[in-house]
Amino acid sequence: MSEIATNRKAARDFHILEKYEAGVELRGTEVKSIRLGKLNISDAFARVERGQVWLYGCDIQVYEKASHETHEPRRSRRLLLHKREIMKLLVHTQQKGLALPVLRAYWKGHHIKIELGVGKGKTHGDQRQDLKDKAENREAARTVANFNQKQRR
Repeated sequence: MSEIATNRKAARDFHILEKYEAGVELRGTEVKSIRLGKLNISDAFARVERGQVWLYGCDIQVYEKASHETHEPRRSRRLLLHKREIMKLLVHTQQKGLALPVLRAYWKGHHIKIELGVGKGKTHGDQRQDLKDKAENREAARTVANFNQKQRR
């Protein structure tokens, strides 16, 4: 599986409770554009509507070499999931404070997959605490590396 795009904002803004893998219903020019790396999922999220899951905010730029027929860059796209997964997502989204952010897009064989997360929004205090923890871990790793380097000498 090779990574196409990652949504780092989702990890910053949400506590991810569960992850789901979904296929995406795409047009030919969209796939060609994704192969060129013109995919942006930083604002992408999913919604369950009428028994189907839809992807919103995913930006796939227009393929320049396309003939007369191109796609809309920010159109909503249907996500392909099993019915029981859709029902689970519906139950999750009906709870207050839970959302379905897109975490990453990747190739699985010849198919493009989207990883959805069931996320609970972080408060500013949570985000600050995460930054503090990350800085402490980085400092501890730096101290261990310096100690190990002194031991080798």
